[in-house]
Order: sequence, then C-alpha cells, then structure tokens
Amino acid sequence: MTCTRCQRETMTHTMSMFNTDLICIPCKDKEKAHPEYDNAVEAERNAVIQGDYNFKGIGKPDNL
Repeated sequence: MTCTRCQRETMTHTMSMFNTDLICIPCKDKEKAHPEYDNAVEAERNAVIQGDYNFKGIGKPDNL
C-alpha cells in the first residue's frame, strides 16, 4: 500500500483522524503531535455517538 500523505510504500497503515486518508505509521505519529489532533479525535467520537459511522473528519491542516 502507498501512504496517501508521503507516498511511501508501507505494509501497515491506519486511517487519519483528520480525514479519510490511509496513512503510514510515521505520518500517524506526525498527526498525533499536531495541536489539533485532540479536536479531531473528539469530533470523531461525537460523530460515532450520534450514529455517524462514516465521519469524514474535520479536514487535514495545511501543515501536515
């Protein structure tokens, strides 16, 4: 699989908390360090509580 963000080949991936990008673990680590990460996690949590299991995210910040 190719990471949507950095275009590196990877054997492991996860979905971004900011949008629906499939990203590698190093990109996920960068995401976790972003100041808006906790807001993205909370927004997804609230969406799921309200029954939205296809939440598109809050949008990827320009500096990721």
